[in-house]
Amino acid sequence: HLLYLLRAFDKIAERRKVFKIETVGDCYVAATGLPEPNPNHAVAMARFAKDIVVSMSMLVQQLEVTLGPDTTDLGIRVGIHSGPVTAGVLRGQRSRFQLFGDTMNTAARMESTSQPGRIQCSEETAELLISSGKADWLIKRESKVSAKGKGELQTYFLNVSSKGSQGSASFHEMEVPDQEASRQRLIEWNVQSMLAILKQIVARRMAAAASKSVVHESFKVVKSRTASIDASLADTKNTIDEVVEIITLPKYKSKVVAKQEDPDSVKLYPDVKKQLHAFVSAIAEGYRDNHFHNFEHASHVAMSVQKLLSRIVAPFEFEEELDDSHKTLHDHTYGITSDPLTHFACFLSALIHDVDHMGIPNSQIINEDLPLAKKYHNKSIAEQNSVDIAWTLLMEDEFEALRNTIYKSDGEYKRFRQLVVNGVMATDIVDKELKALRNGRWAKAFKEKQLEESPTDAINRKATIVIEHLIQASDVSHTMQHWHIYRKWNERFFLECYKAYHEGRAEKDPTENWYKGEIGFFDFYIIPLTKKLKECGVFGVSSDEYLNYAEQNRKEWELRGQEVVAEMVELAHSQIGVPRAPIVAEEED
Repeated sequence: HLLYLLRAFDKIAERRKVFKIETVGDCYVAATGLPEPNPNHAVAMARFAKDIVVSMSMLVQQLEVTLGPDTTDLGIRVGIHSGPVTAGVLRGQRSRFQLFGDTMNTAARMESTSQPGRIQCSEETAELLISSGKADWLIKRESKVSAKGKGELQTYFLNVSSKGSQGSASFHEMEVPDQEASRQRLIEWNVQSMLAILKQIVARRMAAAASKSVVHESFKVVKSRTASIDASLADTKNTIDEVVEIITLPKYKSKVVAKQEDPDSVKLYPDVKKQLHAFVSAIAEGYRDNHFHNFEHASHVAMSVQKLLSRIVAPFEFEEELDDSHKTLHDHTYGITSDPLTHFACFLSALIHDVDHMGIPNSQIINEDLPLAKKYHNKSIAEQNSVDIAWTLLMEDEFEALRNTIYKSDGEYKRFRQLVVNGVMATDIVDKELKALRNGRWAKAFKEKQLEESPTDAINRKATIVIEHLIQASDVSHTMQHWHIYRKWNERFFLECYKAYHEGRAEKDPTENWYKGEIGFFDFYIIPLTKKLKECGVFGVSSDEYLNYAEQNRKEWELRGQEVVAEMVELAHSQIGVPRAPIVAEEED
């Protein structure tokens, strides 16, 4: 995908008569005024820089459908400097044309000290633009930048509108995100991701039928459902009561694996695709316009689930010893990798886990004595509500073809339902009783002496608790990714909490303890959770990656957190308002 972006830049360079020098990693180096002299080289480079910034904005929106949430957060920094250079060809196995000299070093400093979505130019380039009548393209940077080997330099940001005419908006201010277009791209990404898993489900089911030499008509989309499956919905117990310690996953069957065709070759019925799109769209509509608990967050969690499931690996010491690598992977991952229905249930759990979230915690729902609190007996209120809303939607007649593709038997239905319930309930990380129960289940599976149970139950016990922790980790995966991702979602959660407090729907002012609270969150929840991912031995390098990012973000927060909180408070005051001071009544003498 980086090559996709670079090729787009190449086309712009060709159109603008800009000479591409090289690409070094994710750095694109280009020049104007050579090899053919160009008296307006500064203007030409400024226009090229503008074009690639605008192009970058459009391209990442297109890639969001393929790559998923946060893709539009990808940005580009541009730096421009003008001056003499030395050109030459480096000899060797990979001879290439290069530019050398102080001008190249200064251009590199302009890029590294620029800002995402902005074009920074040196004073030398600014003077050339001014002499070309483009003074209104420039915004003098308020403070000088410190450039390695150069000291402090006065620089300028380019201020050119997206149409190439004179304007007053800088690049990062020009593009106003189209929220509806972004939501549609996320819907499409979720649909495509789920379709891919559905094809795996059908391919596995067809292989199972073929291994028995049976023509299995239920692979076709049918309009009938067994009464026993849908009748189970009439059960009056609350969703949380369905949480189980052990979910039985399918056993490994070598004949089925041997006969399974490439899932990409599976053709799903058009009705299935249409219904899936309609279902995901309805789920998106079910999310409220919260700062944090919104459809984009759900998509981000789904992407993390997909990432972790795709990175499940077999232990290296077994890879060359056993001929059947599928069985090795099945055994090592407690059967999680062998069941595409499990993958689909995990993805769906992530997608629906915050549907209809009110932007307030369960404790506030209880304090306000809302009907949902009574309905769910003050336990995991938001989580149970999300499951019930999504499940009721899925069971509607218009999604019958979709249901018939997801599950075909009572056994598949039961496993699917249990996985979704356990998965969504695992996202309630505040309830102390539930947390204690989960810790107890983890200890039974991985820490305590072997229980007196069958080997099958022991494996399924581990699989069940690992799946719950996979979804838990995905729900807070922003804390285990790059700093800017953590920073983005932390700010959104802060704004959501601040809004609730500002509206009188939260007891504590988040501005008072946010800094220390985040350190505690890392120390007592995030880092221990990442260590569990590593301890279970299923996720390979991803567990190390998550742990390393969590520890790095924790250190970065300790250093910069108070400054970040001050910025978020200022943002909250400007967007939401300053909390009203309490009114104190005084008696007259």
